[in-house]
Amino acid sequence: MNKKLMIGIALLMTALFAFVPFARTGASAEVDATAALAKTSRASMLLDADTGTVVFEKNTEDRLQIASMVKIMTLAITFDEIEKRGLPLDTKIVASENAASMGGSQAFLDANAEYTLDELVKSIIVASANDSCVAVAEYLYGSVDAFVSEMNARAAEWGMNNTCFANCTGLPKDGQYCCAKDVAVMFGKLIKHSRFFDHANVWMYDFAHPGGRVTELTNTNKLIRFYDGCDGGKTGYTDAARSCITVTAKRGDTRLICVTIGAENSKTRNKEVSEMLNYGFANYKTTFAVRKGDVIGEFAVSNGKTDSVTVVAAEDCSAFVKTGGKCELTLEHEISELKAPVQAGDKVGRIKVMLNGEEYASVDAVAQNGCAKKGYLDIVDEFISNW
Repeated sequence: MNKKLMIGIALLMTALFAFVPFARTGASAEVDATAALAKTSRASMLLDADTGTVVFEKNTEDRLQIASMVKIMTLAITFDEIEKRGLPLDTKIVASENAASMGGSQAFLDANAEYTLDELVKSIIVASANDSCVAVAEYLYGSVDAFVSEMNARAAEWGMNNTCFANCTGLPKDGQYCCAKDVAVMFGKLIKHSRFFDHANVWMYDFAHPGGRVTELTNTNKLIRFYDGCDGGKTGYTDAARSCITVTAKRGDTRLICVTIGAENSKTRNKEVSEMLNYGFANYKTTFAVRKGDVIGEFAVSNGKTDSVTVVAAEDCSAFVKTGGKCELTLEHEISELKAPVQAGDKVGRIKVMLNGEEYASVDAVAQNGCAKKGYLDIVDEFISNW
């Protein structure tokens, strides 16, 4: 009897131990899932583009070579300057001999030939053209050195504390470094320019030179073709940096940014980035609390030609949360006492976004329409009408 009892206990214990690996808590299972990500890369980061919430990170502040991902800053400044100066996209730019002499990835510009600003920007986005980077930098700031100074000034302004730029192309040069966290910051700035996406998902096109010569350019970011939702990015490779990429992908309302520095090769790099994005989309979702232009209400205006103005949200506000997690979003508004005159676009208060009962974020509340102040004749007319 004792022998049978001992055998029964042994069998029961064996069954229990066999079950244990499948009874992990949600937290430990998540650790196991993320532990398998970005195995070969030197540094990686996955985050929500709208809120900046980090989903996965690995060595994100290590100072590393990032090769042509330097062009992310080149493009971000270029789009800023286009908007700030009101530059037409058909602005003519002469490619200097210095620009035309660049090696590596290029559009093979003809020295002293004219190209449009849009043509040059497109070749940078699609084909990582070093010669086009230099041509644009020289046009915007007079010299590459002046442009690089601006790149470092922007990096400091944006809190990129582990970054130093030495050129605008990412070609190997002493003293140039960045980190995954800082790459994510500048890429986040870049994708706020909608014009970036005009060219970012172009797969292949013919770059026409003034003399009639044509250069066929192909997108260096293969994920725009092979990963569902990927609509832009920037690649890079040098012997020192190894294989690098930053991409953005959107599914539904969720837009993610993924950075990888120093993967073994492009095939492995693309695989690891795809796995990180898959993890993000499977485990997180974006829910909008309010969108830019959403009407908050009508609010009274004293001493105005009209009795009220329409108040709207100045920008989008979303919550990025775990799939299946609690996500109750409510709005509370604090609107100032309004007195005429009120101009369309004036800030008139704020909208508090509450997540699960606690303040999560706030958005400016602005007047959708203006309201002029009553004049003397308006007061007389009002008096007569009320007589």
